Amino acid sequence: MSQGYAVELEQVTRIYQRDEFEIRALDDVTIKVPQGEFVSIMGPSGSGKTTMLNLIAGIDHPTRGRVKVGGEEVTGMKEGQLAGWRARHIGLVFQFYNLIPVLTAFENVELPLLLTSLRKSERRSHVEAALNAVGLADRLNHYPRQLSGGQEQRVAIARAIVTDPTIVVADEPTGDLDAQSAEDILTLLTELNRQFNKTIVMVTHDARAERYVERIFRLDKGLLVGVESGRTAERASATNN
Repeated sequence: MSQGYAVELEQVTRIYQRDEFEIRALDDVTIKVPQGEFVSIMGPSGSGKTTMLNLIAGIDHPTRGRVKVGGEEVTGMKEGQLAGWRARHIGLVFQFYNLIPVLTAFENVELPLLLTSLRKSERRSHVEAALNAVGLADRLNHYPRQLSGGQEQRVAIARAIVTDPTIVVADEPTGDLDAQSAEDILTLLTELNRQFNKTIVMVTHDARAERYVERIFRLDKGLLVGVESGRTAERASATNN
């Protein structure tokens, strides 16, 4: 495995046992994600997308193969090590936001920082910067019920980036949003990727994502069946100009 990659999976296989049945969720998959890229993992249901994301985030372990993220070998880490590693390196974004309804936007974003040694004033500065980065500086005292779905997802993204993680991992971040809100979230992720050179790995069924990401890894039945260039809208615009 070479330097310059935020994520490296080397001949990774993940097998689950269901009674007497063996389910091969990933089968000898090798991928490399360069640092600072915005990429998507796409494929039909059951293709292994979420399994791959869980391996990258250190939530699951491969049956065989190696996983390296942010220059660190994740494969052999114990649960205690993984918890600390995730806190330092992984920002998680979910389809259904996972915000705590009794906490304000500010308090939801602050949660990951409560595990750090930052002082209260430092935490406030970090939270305000994160909410400003996602365009919600004026909503920090709002509760989730007072926000639209798109705004809730922006709060979730702010929470994911507030610790300045090595990589942002997003699982169907537009899956619960209307078309316009989905476009807004994809645009926001693109801006965060470009402005902060943040590596983003996103699992999605949303075909619109192809216009925003730089690289698409396609899975089918646990196999890597293709790697394509994304941002088709930009390439088309460049060609027409």
